Amino acid sequence: MTQDVVIVTEAAALHVKEMIKHNEEEGAFLRVSVQGGGCSGLTYGMGFDHEVTEQDLQLEQYGVQILVNKEDAAILKGTKIDYKQSMMGGGFTIENPNAIASCGCGSSFRTATATGTPEEC
Repeated sequence: MTQDVVIVTEAAALHVKEMIKHNEEEGAFLRVSVQGGGCSGLTYGMGFDHEVTEQDLQLEQYGVQILVNKEDAAILKGTKIDYKQSMMGGGFTIENPNAIASCGCGSSFRTATATGTPEEC
């Protein structure tokens, strides 16, 4: 059940591992979260965390330890995080099958059951 909340591709995992090493965050978890805001009402958050709480689901994919707050799990279920490299550089991409609307920036969205707190762009 928890493994399919967030799916991290091998390319994304490799980049996260590089970032952990570069930022001297050994032992850190990748926290994937949802916050209110953005043009569509919700935004994604990703960062390093060293604390696991009882509200967290803990996953491991390609050697990366991942934390997702249980409240965010339903909104994120099935979300795929990838890392793509292009001529203009690289970056993480997030594909959420629960999103029914998203903003042009690609980081703001809403679902049928969670509208968040939209802001003006």
